[in-house]
Amino acid sequence: MDLRKIKKLIELLEESQLAEIEIHEGEESVRLIRHHPQQNAAIPQAYHVAAPAAAPASTPAAPDAAPSAATSGEEPAGLPEGEVVRSPMVGTFYGAPNPDADPFVKVGSSVSAGDTLCLIEAMKMFNQIEADFAGKVVAVLVEDGQPVEFDEPLFVIKKG
Repeated sequence: MDLRKIKKLIELLEESQLAEIEIHEGEESVRLIRHHPQQNAAIPQAYHVAAPAAAPASTPAAPDAAPSAATSGEEPAGLPEGEVVRSPMVGTFYGAPNPDADPFVKVGSSVSAGDTLCLIEAMKMFNQIEADFAGKVVAVLVEDGQPVEFDEPLFVIKKG
């Protein structure tokens, strides 16, 4: 399912009084659940995206050996000026379509809206992460094969 469709579904859930939305498209399905503050005081609203295979409603995050500012929700110090592209999910970052191929983008690359920036593997599915706007890549913040958390900064792109 297209990441843009999932973002639209999240917006629909935020704007409505619904607590849960589940959509099936062929073999793919997406389930979004709004958690209320009384259910989880640490996270006012959270969304769960389910893959076609049955998955538990919430999966505890594995602690990193060395937590960084990127995984703590804060901006890493010393980021170049530009728009930060964040991970929409937990998974494994891949900068190229396969180990022998050139990366989708590197520092200095020009991108257009819709260009593939990377792949994130989650639950044995590869999800293309696309640029939402045109610009120039000024920083790649994640290494190939590195695990990433939801909302972790991946790239810095200067619009233009």
